[in-house]
Amino acid sequence: MRHVIALDVGGTGMKGALIAPSGDRLYETRRPTERARGPEAVVASVLDFADELRGHGIAEFGEPAAAAGVAVPGVVDDAAGIAVYSSNIGWRDVPMRALLTDRLHGVPVALGHDLRCGGLAEGRLGAGRGRDRFLFLALGTGIAAAIGIDGRIEAGANGYAGEIGHIVVRPGGRLCPCGQTGCLETEASASSVARAWAEAGGGQGATAAECATAVEKGDPRALAVWRDAVAALADGLVTGLTLLDPGTLIVGGGLAEAGETLFAPLRAAVERRITFQKLPLIVPAALGDAAGCLGAGLLAWDRLSVEVSA
Repeated sequence: MRHVIALDVGGTGMKGALIAPSGDRLYETRRPTERARGPEAVVASVLDFADELRGHGIAEFGEPAAAAGVAVPGVVDDAAGIAVYSSNIGWRDVPMRALLTDRLHGVPVALGHDLRCGGLAEGRLGAGRGRDRFLFLALGTGIAAAIGIDGRIEAGANGYAGEIGHIVVRPGGRLCPCGQTGCLETEASASSVARAWAEAGGGQGATAAECATAVEKGDPRALAVWRDAVAALADGLVTGLTLLDPGTLIVGGGLAEAGETLFAPLRAAVERRITFQKLPLIVPAALGDAAGCLGAGLLAWDRLSVEVSA
């Protein structure tokens, strides 16, 4: 059976899969990144993992993968196939596409940003399927977005499109690692909710999930933290909606796991803030943590189609 290799490289682990033309996962597994051993070890782990997946495809389906796709964090030059920088991993200017092409015996290889790959998968296979304009928002340690247009993800002129987490929503607020104060991700990410809940009474080591549970129980301190986060998130989203006018807003990441505890007040807060804008459909992401890997597989199939038509 024809298939491609898909890899999603994270700071602590890697997801790998063999993906059919339909987008179905024929095989999937996980491996550590070996980040503690340094960026060179991570690169070696990625190449070894890809080679392992190639071998599995040959053994299982009688032929090697037709192409490969890899999703990586940080700054990515998709066109050149270079993993430019990742603070989580520590690598700089890694020619990932060339390295993988060589390791995989010359098959076409596509490289993409992990968040944009997740958005691509949600758009084609998940909550955005059949919708031509959407914004995919990931609420995790930080906040970032992928802009979906007609089945593709807009990367921007320099690869920074979708950095909605650095819209300033609370001028003079908390200092963000980007250098600004009051960025959306300092006010409404899962990590910011966890920090605020710890300070409000959740205790050291408190998590956003624990805050959500306390909200569901009616804890007034948790409700105050949650209201502040939802208000900041709605402010940032209305800016994004005004600029991009998506028909669907897909929300994923750790904070979205709170379900309607997040979505009900968020929908209401966005609706209160819009004036002339059209209220989009606001829905949870459908693919969970598989989205990045599936998106890498879709990139691989896209890359292969370009190679064939050239």
